[in-house]
Amino acid sequence: MTTSLKTIKIDYENLAKLNKPFIEEYNSSFKRTLGKGWFILGENVSSFEKEFAKYVGSKFCVGVGNGLDAITLSLKAFKLKSGSEVLVPSNTYIATILAILHAGLKPVLVEPNINTYNIDPDLLEKTITKKTVAIVIVHLYGKACDMDPILEICKNYKLKLIEDCAQAHGAKYKGKRVGSFGDFGAFSFYPTKNLGALGDAGAVVTDDEYLANTIKKLRNYGSNFKYYNELIGYNTRLDELQAGFLSVKLRYLNDINNHKNYLAKLYSENISSNYIKPFFEQDKFDVFHIYNIRLKKRDQLREYLLKHKIKTEIHYPVAPVNQKALQKYFTGIATPIAEEIHKTTISLPISYIHKKNDILKVIEVINEFK
Repeated sequence: MTTSLKTIKIDYENLAKLNKPFIEEYNSSFKRTLGKGWFILGENVSSFEKEFAKYVGSKFCVGVGNGLDAITLSLKAFKLKSGSEVLVPSNTYIATILAILHAGLKPVLVEPNINTYNIDPDLLEKTITKKTVAIVIVHLYGKACDMDPILEICKNYKLKLIEDCAQAHGAKYKGKRVGSFGDFGAFSFYPTKNLGALGDAGAVVTDDEYLANTIKKLRNYGSNFKYYNELIGYNTRLDELQAGFLSVKLRYLNDINNHKNYLAKLYSENISSNYIKPFFEQDKFDVFHIYNIRLKKRDQLREYLLKHKIKTEIHYPVAPVNQKALQKYFTGIATPIAEEIHKTTISLPISYIHKKNDILKVIEVINEFK
């Protein structure tokens, strides 16, 4: 039996609806902040930093302006030699690579595992040279990377490790939350993230007090004390208003992640086997910032769904190696696995706003596509 498709209207995401349950608490936070009259690096930032560090399982958290800066400052904090090589997945979002370049380092692409879409540990060791100083891994789509072999490689070769956790707030590997494995965990709180602010925001977590203090200086003109500057720093501070909003939403993050897991299970159990679906692993807790499927007729499926009033996204349509801005850095480099993913992936609606019936409707339409 086929549902009348004219009745279906499903957004990929709707930030107004997404934040509606939190409006009353947001308003209270806003009024408290406005009443105090302190808008930069105040009590809200300090409180959120403590709360988020505890949530992740790290000793320290430093709020910054956005996820790109979180990775950039992490790399800058190591004071690595200019031009040193940093390994990074070949299918990541461009921000991960931009951070390496902004830090004066050389990005070296490593292909992902075709099943998990995360960096392939079996290929990491083969890519290491005498110039390699660090690895930036990405817990893509909300799935934790295979941390045990990655940590072993970092130990054996004495490499720094940064976790790009922009899509993985609350994701776990063997019961431990991502961000707490490496020297740094870098987070974005872009509004569409599972833990999203109402504007740009980010954070860095670490267990190293010296590195945490270095990030604090770097985010604030290189200074811990007003008008006294120790480092060549930046202006990239987590805003007091956003920190207040994030503290509100952090209390609901587990509910958001569990809801997305429920929706992901509906998809995976009911979507036709004609599609390549996300790869589940028992030792990982995925938070499904993105639920993607893959097929060769991706663009046709996207048009088909849009005709039936179902919106989708593509994360991401262009592989880093093919980005115009990065051409000179990756001349002659082939990344066939990444390019295959970028050509065939499509992201389905999976938001805190979506209900069971929304997902069942999406499944029905997808399964009718030929």
